[in-house]
Amino acid sequence: MADPIAAISFADPHVDPYGHMGLVRNPDGSVTRQFEHPKTPVSSYDGSPILLVKDVPINQSKNTGARIFLPKEALESFPGRKLPLLIYFHSGGFVICSVATTGFDDFHRALATEVPFVIVSIEHRLAPEHRLPAAYEDCLEALHWIKNSQDEWLEKYADLSNSFLMGSSSGGNIAYHVGLSASSCVDDLKPLNIKGLILHQAFFGGKKRTESELRALNDTFIPPCATDVLWELSLPLGADRDHEFSNPVLSIKPGQFDQIKALGWKVLMAGYENDALFDRQFEIAKMLEGEGVHVVANFVEGGYHGIDMFEFPKTKVLCEVVKEFIISFVTTA
Repeated sequence: MADPIAAISFADPHVDPYGHMGLVRNPDGSVTRQFEHPKTPVSSYDGSPILLVKDVPINQSKNTGARIFLPKEALESFPGRKLPLLIYFHSGGFVICSVATTGFDDFHRALATEVPFVIVSIEHRLAPEHRLPAAYEDCLEALHWIKNSQDEWLEKYADLSNSFLMGSSSGGNIAYHVGLSASSCVDDLKPLNIKGLILHQAFFGGKKRTESELRALNDTFIPPCATDVLWELSLPLGADRDHEFSNPVLSIKPGQFDQIKALGWKVLMAGYENDALFDRQFEIAKMLEGEGVHVVANFVEGGYHGIDMFEFPKTKVLCEVVKEFIISFVTTA
């Protein structure tokens, strides 16, 4: 197994869970970021034989934006065929990382070229400076920006009628909540037409430890003590881990998923059984199925949280799973 810890952390999470993520907690509850995770500039893609990449602003007052990945095969097939659009929400526990984080490069590249997709990866505000629902609001605003966008790449090469929301870890949580919001305003989002959600190792929580969390108590990568800190920093002040943002299973409202069902959306749940968050993901999948939502579950033995970011063979397998999910109901543009 690759050693993801050495690349992104400093302290033993059981001794200093803040330091494990490169953070120092200040007496007033704010945090100081000890370092900035390495970023890959757009210029590093110059000369790539397979991808064109650019950064675009969305809301400059909030410093939000997007990194767009355009497979060069889209240029070759233009104007005959457009590619499906993947709107992607990155991981980082709502607190760290960005669309440019170097560790995401291979993941973005594989999704864009193996599936293939036009990818719009959304830069949202981070907690604790901007606690939830700030990230949800930013990402929903990004959907409206996309539907109104006059960006040449999106206009020429992206099939907005075949769009998908995908997120990894905390991004999977965002995809869930933003997807619910988007399902209630589909007419306002046209011509953006979302077909489904892809929740990849999604980050959910709760006050009572699950069996998979208990098994991971001594984990040195992302143990429950570290995810507790992420929730502490990202949830609204005064909220605990049973808040609806963290533990939506406890906050189901009558008819909450009726629009998703009426729209015919599918939800792909992808994860690994050795992930500390596995039981949470499995619980969400069962809840959605119980509510009548079409769920495609792809839970694999072994693994760990973030494995698809660190082990490229696993990334390629995930891409195949996503590709099959897309092909199952994408229409020809």
